[in-house]
Amino acid sequence: MLTGAEIRAARHRGELVIDPFDDHLVCANSIAFRLGTELLSYPPGVELDPHHDPKAVQAHIPPDGVVLAPGRLYLGSTAEVMGGLRYAATLHACRSVSCLGLRIQLSAPLGHCGAVIPWTLELRATAPVRVYAGMTIGKLAFWPMQGIAVRYLGRYRDSRGPVRSLIAACPPTSPVIPSAGSIPA
Repeated sequence: MLTGAEIRAARHRGELVIDPFDDHLVCANSIAFRLGTELLSYPPGVELDPHHDPKAVQAHIPPDGVVLAPGRLYLGSTAEVMGGLRYAATLHACRSVSCLGLRIQLSAPLGHCGAVIPWTLELRATAPVRVYAGMTIGKLAFWPMQGIAVRYLGRYRDSRGPVRSLIAACPPTSPVIPSAGSIPA
C-alpha cells in the first residue's frame, strides 16, 4: 500500500491521477475524496433484472444537500477523477461517514489498473442522512501491481459521473462478466 508521501510522489511522476488534487486530502496511507454533484436512483418498487437495462433517475444535489432515505440505493460519484496507471486501488468510507450509518461501497471496492474515472459510489443509508456535494465521504488506497500491469478496458472506462449497472450489455449466457479486458499473452 502506498503511503501518503508516496501517493504525492507517484502523482508527481504521472503514475497516479487525482484531479482536482488537494494536498490537504492526503492521509497516512490513502487520499480522501469528496462526493460529486449528481445522484442516480432506481424508482422504488421496480424489480431490477440483470438482463434488462435498468432505468435510473438522475438528480442534482442542491447546496442545502439531500436526505438519503433508508432502504434505497443511490449511486453517487467521487468529485475527483482518480486512478492508478501502475497501481490498483481500493475504496473505503471515512469512519465519520460510516458512524452516521451511511455505506458508500456495498460490494465493488476494487479499482483496476488504468481505471482513471470518477468512481461510482453505492450509497445506502441505515437512517435518514443528509449528504452534500463536496463533502469528504471516503478514502482511496493504492497498491503496487505484481507482474505485468494490464490496463482496464471494461465498459465503465469512460465514466464521467455516477453510472448505473451496465451488466445488461453482457451476453445472458456468459459465465464471466468481462470488465478488465484481455490478459496479455
